[in-house]
Amino acid sequence: GLSYTMKNAMGSSSDVAAARIREYLESKNNVLLNIAITGESGSGKSSFVNAFRDVEDDSEDAAPTGVVETTLEVKEYPHPNYPNIIFSDLPGIGTTKFPAKKYLKRVGFKKFDFFIIISADRFRENDAKLAKEIKKMGKNFYFVRSKVDHNLRDEQRKKDFSQEKTLTQIRDDCVKSLKDQGVESPQVFLVSSHDIHLYDFPLLRETLERDLPEHKRDALLLSSPYIFPDIIEKKKKVFMRQIWGLTALSGVVAAVPVPGLSVGVDLALLVGAVTRYVTGFGLNVASLKRTASRTGIPYDELKAVLTSQLAAEHITHDLIMKVVLQVSSRAALMAAEEAFRFIPIVGIPASMALSAVTTYKFLKLFLDLLAEDAHRVSDKVLNKNK
Repeated sequence: GLSYTMKNAMGSSSDVAAARIREYLESKNNVLLNIAITGESGSGKSSFVNAFRDVEDDSEDAAPTGVVETTLEVKEYPHPNYPNIIFSDLPGIGTTKFPAKKYLKRVGFKKFDFFIIISADRFRENDAKLAKEIKKMGKNFYFVRSKVDHNLRDEQRKKDFSQEKTLTQIRDDCVKSLKDQGVESPQVFLVSSHDIHLYDFPLLRETLERDLPEHKRDALLLSSPYIFPDIIEKKKKVFMRQIWGLTALSGVVAAVPVPGLSVGVDLALLVGAVTRYVTGFGLNVASLKRTASRTGIPYDELKAVLTSQLAAEHITHDLIMKVVLQVSSRAALMAAEEAFRFIPIVGIPASMALSAVTTYKFLKLFLDLLAEDAHRVSDKVLNKNK
């Protein structure tokens, strides 16, 4: 790492600043989101939970599939990159024999942000009763009709098969059965947990995002699967907004006129922010390996499309320093087209002091590089069959 000597008093303001930065990043990272997923045994709940968490059905932290439920136990599955986002697998209300109100009380209604009610065929009386009770208590619910890929496979054998027609019929049947049971204007999302880029999965994601308050929306977005170009761009926007907050903190520190003081803080800030970008875009080793096993594309092939030195790496002070120095040596070229120049980095690394402007530029540059890599992985995954 970097070593530099400074007076204790100065050290303490550096610590305060570093603590404030940590606090800022953690407050963004610790928004709790608890999603209730309920449906009868065999409705495809666990596969849905796994798909949303970007985990394969047979990996060790997957929700177990094909299990028969017996108890009124809520099983919690945190997102592998964002443990503050929890998918709670609720037993089907039919198994419990409880009326809707009592069922919701038993599972701990208050702690959930919204409910997803899943069925692999049509929605039953219990589902409708549950939805009406959830609405009465002031929370949102979403009907998800799972396993539509199975239906399409079955229908394909028929002569006059049309995917569009089959999907419309499934949706209309679901909506009609819910309306018949007194649910007002129900919206039903058709999904296949094995193809999260097809059918209504993207629409479901967008609807959930739209319905959540902003701070929760960002949390849901950052935990969304990273293979969609539109999600990569939305994540980039969230991170851009946060750069302003971080830059303001950096400026506070840079005001202390001691060479070398802000470097530890700025590096900590860059390390913290870049680590979040790498995780958010699914470019950390664990996420890339999950993507590889889910898509059948070898990990080395995914890694081969990456161009940034920051992807698929553990982000450390030294790695950031290395990249900062490389970028700075190219900064003269960039300065020609920039309105203001990169602040020269003096006497590296002992007394390197970055200004808020420079911190902002580095964060933006790293964010751009990593977003581009995320798009490269996305292209590779979405075009693998072409």
